[in-house]
Amino acid sequence: MSARTPQPVAYQRNALAPGVLAAIALFLAPLLIGNDWFLLIRFVVAILAVIVGWFAVQARQWWWLPVFAAIAVIWNPIYPFDFSGPVWIAAQPVAAVVFLVAGGMIKYRPTEGDAKKR
Repeated sequence: MSARTPQPVAYQRNALAPGVLAAIALFLAPLLIGNDWFLLIRFVVAILAVIVGWFAVQARQWWWLPVFAAIAVIWNPIYPFDFSGPVWIAAQPVAAVVFLVAGGMIKYRPTEGDAKKR
């Protein structure tokens, strides 16, 4: 039996988990619009948009930053915009798909310096 040395990770997809969590919340959001629970959806989506945006900056994929800045502003719970109607309902799954696509595309290649920090 030989001891196997662990292979270095080629890429990390740090934005995948928060992207999936935000997508789940956004797919549930049309059911909760007009309900008190929609405030929780706004908090979750805004916070996860900032997190995914930060992972995009770390991965040097700057083009995602304006997308997630816009999502964080539109879904912000502190100064909420009073959107309603079919456009707002349709925006929920569209934003969910954006989170899923970004979660799959934003990848970060760890360096030797990253391994020494742990």
